Amino acid sequence: MLTIYSEDHRLQHGKVELTGGHFIPVVEKPERAETILARIKSVGLGEVRAPERFGTDPIARVHAPHFIRFLETAWDEWVAAHGEIDALPTNWAVRNMRQVVPSSIEGKLGYYASDCGTPITAGTWRAALSSVDVALTGAKLVAADGKPVFSLCRPPGHHASTDVYCGYCFFNNAAVAAQWFRDNGAARVAVLDIDYHHGNGTQEIFWGRDDVLFVSLHADPNVEYPYYLGYAEERGEGAGEGFNLNLPMPFGTTWDRYREALDAGLARIRDYGADAVVLSFGADTFQEDPISQFKLNSDDFTRMGEILGRGLGVPTLTVMEGGYAVDALGVNVSNLLQALEASA
Repeated sequence: MLTIYSEDHRLQHGKVELTGGHFIPVVEKPERAETILARIKSVGLGEVRAPERFGTDPIARVHAPHFIRFLETAWDEWVAAHGEIDALPTNWAVRNMRQVVPSSIEGKLGYYASDCGTPITAGTWRAALSSVDVALTGAKLVAADGKPVFSLCRPPGHHASTDVYCGYCFFNNAAVAAQWFRDNGAARVAVLDIDYHHGNGTQEIFWGRDDVLFVSLHADPNVEYPYYLGYAEERGEGAGEGFNLNLPMPFGTTWDRYREALDAGLARIRDYGADAVVLSFGADTFQEDPISQFKLNSDDFTRMGEILGRGLGVPTLTVMEGGYAVDALGVNVSNLLQALEASA
């Protein structure tokens, strides 16, 4: 399987995030992509290729132009006000306040962010752009010959919505790729999100559409991030009603329960008749992940890949999302990819 990877991911290297009342080292760190890449090379998964550059036009197909401009200029504005330290919000535009974009960088951060765990740094803009390029290069290659491709995206993307960044995500790589498939001939696209956390950004972007089906397997948002989206009753609205399927699961979920949800999600995708699938893959369902509460083991990722390879049956792009147990991350990712390719 071909892997798309950019060294620019290292430019996103935040120092701290606020979690549980404490400032801790950022969990989403460059070692994540590096250990995956090392494992891909050691098992001989296939060629590793640098991405093409696509610019911001494909990003603007799913993200608001004013949000793109904010991310492009935020670091310089922050440095002018506070110096070269990580930019984190301290105020938020909550529901009972006016939704106005202030001129100060502090106000902008609070308007566009929804958590205090996603620092903007000197390299955020370039890293976020390169992550989208990694996804789009993969989509272009999948569309060309139908063979599966792995886009080793970092920073991840599925929490980023039309004009909000959060959950370590700035641009929604999977959503941009799904839209690219639509713009380049695919009548129907499915996004299957198998990260531990709900892909709230992807859901928001495609909520009112019937040309992109969103299916997500994730931890119950009543007790887990992102808390405010991801419930089973959320099915889309307007033209998109019935084209959003959430399959939340409880803390402690093991393979048998997860397999049931995966089968249900694949059945919905087959019924939909997708021409292409974007697999938003997070390996944070692993039992030793430091911020997650599922109990899948490394062999379960092989089982998952086998089921996906047999069950999808259409050109598939795998886009990397979460996964924070760094020591096992390469093994878990390669297990899924090798099995997916062998079973396709």
